[in-house]
Amino acid sequence: MKLIWSPTALADLEAIRAYIAEEHLVASQKVARSIRTSIERLLDFPVAGRVGRVSGTREWVIAGTAYIAVYTVMEDELRIVSILHGRRSWPKTF
Repeated sequence: MKLIWSPTALADLEAIRAYIAEEHLVASQKVARSIRTSIERLLDFPVAGRVGRVSGTREWVIAGTAYIAVYTVMEDELRIVSILHGRRSWPKTF
């Protein structure tokens, strides 16, 4: 299975890292690494995440953080659509 990051998801990850880095550079790097590592685990179990709030998506709670990865699964592709803070208002579409 191939892991694909959408431009939005990559921008989300960078925004998360930059926001945390304003207060603590090392923590920002740890959180970004944790998000990437956790998402890579989905390659082995792509339907492990819960059914998403937006039709056609799934959601993966990133353990130890306040973030949720929104993703889709196709035959041979796992696409990360977005990474959102759990308390953020959820969009109706992606």
